[in-house]
Amino acid sequence: MTETNNILSILDNYTLINPDDIAREIADDFRKRRIEKNLTREQVAELSGVAVSNIVRFEQKGLISLKNLIGIAIALGYTSEIKSMFAQPKYSTMDELTQIRKNQNKKKAHKA
Repeated sequence: MTETNNILSILDNYTLINPDDIAREIADDFRKRRIEKNLTREQVAELSGVAVSNIVRFEQKGLISLKNLIGIAIALGYTSEIKSMFAQPKYSTMDELTQIRKNQNKKKAHKA
């Protein structure tokens, strides 16, 4: 199963499995996009309503609340990307796909 997960990670263009590493990667990508748009942290703060100190902490440590991440994503024009993060089901086996299809109209999960 671990080998399958690694292969799927590579297929998804994400070989990072540690939450801290993924947070840093997202923060690095944000910083690149901010600089490409020639925006200072202060300008992003003004556009997003997120405190500059939170933007600094995010860029340096990868730490940010979900609400603030959404705010800066909107400010940089990434609304659809953040809204669609969990929009499509993901599966790694046919059994999992079958289970997803079976559960699509459910409102709650139940213990198996």
